[in-house]
Amino acid sequence: MKKQYAFVFIIWAAVCVLGALPYFLSGHAGNFTDALFESVSGFTTTGATVLLKKGESSNLPDWIFFFRSFSQWIGGLGVLFTFVVIPVYTTGGFQLKKIVTANSGSEKVLPRFHKFIFYLFIIYTSLTALQFFSLLLFGTNWFTALTQSFSTISTGGFFIQKNNIAIFNSASIEWIHIIFMFLSGINIYLIWLIFYGKAKNVFLNSEVRVYAGVILLASLVVTIMIVSQSSSAGTALRHAFFNVVSVISTTGFLTGDVTSWSFAAQGVLFFLLFIGGCSFSAAGGIKIIRFIMLGKQTLNELKRLVYPHGTFIIKLDGKRANKRAVHGAAGFIFLYFLILAAAALLVSSSGADILTSVITAAVCQGNIGLGTYIPFHEFPNYVKWGLCLVMIIGRLELSIALIIFNWNFWKR
Repeated sequence: MKKQYAFVFIIWAAVCVLGALPYFLSGHAGNFTDALFESVSGFTTTGATVLLKKGESSNLPDWIFFFRSFSQWIGGLGVLFTFVVIPVYTTGGFQLKKIVTANSGSEKVLPRFHKFIFYLFIIYTSLTALQFFSLLLFGTNWFTALTQSFSTISTGGFFIQKNNIAIFNSASIEWIHIIFMFLSGINIYLIWLIFYGKAKNVFLNSEVRVYAGVILLASLVVTIMIVSQSSSAGTALRHAFFNVVSVISTTGFLTGDVTSWSFAAQGVLFFLLFIGGCSFSAAGGIKIIRFIMLGKQTLNELKRLVYPHGTFIIKLDGKRANKRAVHGAAGFIFLYFLILAAAALLVSSSGADILTSVITAAVCQGNIGLGTYIPFHEFPNYVKWGLCLVMIIGRLELSIALIIFNWNFWKR
């Protein structure tokens, strides 16, 4: 297992360094730090950028835009492969296969390990192709459709010019993005069930139900808050759904200028920065499954106050979760916010205000990006290097990236 952890981290770091060379050698990045930042942001599917600035047109060639989006697509596929190679670390010791199956019969349709690598690639590629042809059908050119599909399915968020989808001026294109961002935030095992013809079983999964429920509730709340700023209730609902799904799936696309929304509406998106998508998806963040486990544990603690001698267990889709899973989720969330605080302090050392610092840290650690809405290009080089490390740590869900720096791990 030590070799697996080390191998995964070294591969990710090496790919990011190699990916920086096209930006640097072509001269489109001002220095190697900017080139590395753009590369790390791409392969970790973050979407933060130093090459594009808000409100400014870009003179970058098409091949740069293609490479940026394709690097995210490769990164999204790479993190799914990582979850397959080391399936245990993503939920604090609770095997993914035991928590993602929709019901007692769904495990029977999951392929064997050696076949699932191939099926995973087919599923990932099929989703990309479906979005590509859907965008072509509604009037986008092939290059835009391809790069948008790469960035959406990987939950990356890189976009031509800037990440504001409003430039399409098409409700149909926005809904296409909503659908595929939603699907990209779902556990890939469950996407397999959809392809296998077991779609009805997917929505029996507790994580998907919570994921969809949070999106629905947050979208309705935001719609009520911004309806006065839109031409119609339907437009407000579409913008709310788009931005909510984009943030919780950690894609990072936006429609319109969300900074013009009320503080309450912006606050909803702010809290979504810390949630993330479902386990074993290309989405970043803390992940829904961890909140479910801690939520159930909190309810059990409240019950214990009433029944101090009672015995309470946690079940996920009818399967019992052991204490290691709950402890792992709690430890992960504690460590997540500890690193986030350190990253925020790093950003604030450059002179940024505390809100910008916290949002920047959350965006990088959760691999959300939000493109040109944060002035990453204005940060000094030492901050960019620190954020590169934060993006990699966040993408590898803390465990792999941090455990190799633990001397006791190697000594034993």
